[in-house]
Amino acid sequence: MRYSPILIASAALAAVLASPASAHRQWLLPSTTTLAGTSEYVTVDAAVSNDLFYPDHFPMSPDQVTVWTPDGSQGKLENPATGRYRSTFDVKIDKPGTWKIGTQRSAVMGSFKVNGEDWRLGGRGRPMAATAPGGAQARNVATVADIPANATDVKLTEVQSGNYVYVTSDAPTKTVFTPTGKGLEIDPISHPDELVSNEEGQFRFLIDGKPAAGVKVTVVPGSKKFREAEQAQELTTGADGVLHVKWPVAGMYWINASASDHKPSEKRATERRMSYTATVEVVAP
Repeated sequence: MRYSPILIASAALAAVLASPASAHRQWLLPSTTTLAGTSEYVTVDAAVSNDLFYPDHFPMSPDQVTVWTPDGSQGKLENPATGRYRSTFDVKIDKPGTWKIGTQRSAVMGSFKVNGEDWRLGGRGRPMAATAPGGAQARNVATVADIPANATDVKLTEVQSGNYVYVTSDAPTKTVFTPTGKGLEIDPISHPDELVSNEEGQFRFLIDGKPAAGVKVTVVPGSKKFREAEQAQELTTGADGVLHVKWPVAGMYWINASASDHKPSEKRATERRMSYTATVEVVAP
């Protein structure tokens, strides 16, 4: 069954906006994060689900995924496929160094009223030109420019999110971590592809290129389906923006950081909500 990219994108965005403790979360799972040589492939699963890395709810769309090669240029996906619960795709690792694979999204969402009627910016609902009466969903417009001049109670939020995995061939590099100076980003002290279960991981988080203190970060080991408790760590970055993480066991981990402020780039928005998500592999010593 092939799902509409719009429907998949809506489900994925809902997962991004949901709190880490809520039901459905968006994740990418690589078949491996380290390779020897430049003639190998990595296969990535992509889904939205409750139990991390166990697809049971909705697929992510491969159309939303970008590949960055170690020199910062764009790579490509191969063999994309979307099933009922997950999508999969391959990436040919043909250059040495660290690759970044994932999704980036920047959007403005919100609500407003027109003649007392509820309207929405973004999301699903009846289109602006709809004439059908009734219905539980609000009408919606696609862009800020589409908001009518007579709109009232305008409440807009800028949403920025990223969800990544990192794959290294031969020696790790850091070009793909070069900060853009926009939104919530990571400047790793511990390289994501060199994590060991008996060594503390350290990651510096940035907001608009500056160390971000007080960022809330959730760290969850995979395979929750086979545990009674999720064993999530709820952590906070220090004054220097650095997060310190201890790994209870080896395996795949889901890291989700979130922050908000009142510095959106869209003038009509009043709030900015940012998230950074990554799946990392922690090996045994």
